[in-house]
Amino acid sequence: MKTSLRSLVAQTALVVAGAMTVSAASAAEVVIVAPSAPPAPRYEPVPPARAGYVWDAGHWVWEHGRYVWAGGRWEAERVGHRWVPGEWVRYGEQYRWVPAHWA
Repeated sequence: MKTSLRSLVAQTALVVAGAMTVSAASAAEVVIVAPSAPPAPRYEPVPPARAGYVWDAGHWVWEHGRYVWAGGRWEAERVGHRWVPGEWVRYGEQYRWVPAHWA
C-alpha cells in the first residue's frame, strides 16, 4: 500500500513539473529580427497626458518581410517602475526588436 501511494505521489509530481515546463515554454519571448534598419520614425503627436498612463510612442514593426507602422498607445502605469520604450538595435548584419517594458 505504501509503495502505491509513493508511486502516485511521484507520478503527480512529474505531471505537475511537466505542466510547469509547458507553461514556461509557452510564455517564452518571441525574438524579432529584420534584415535591414527600420525607416525613420514617423511624426506622431502625443495626446494630452492621462493620469495613471504613459505614452508608448509608435514604432516600426517587422511583418511578413517588410516594416509596418504601429501607432502609439497608452500603457497603464505601474507604481514604482519606469517605462523603457522599445527600440531596434543592430544585431550583427541585422536588426533586433527589443520590446518596450517596465523596469
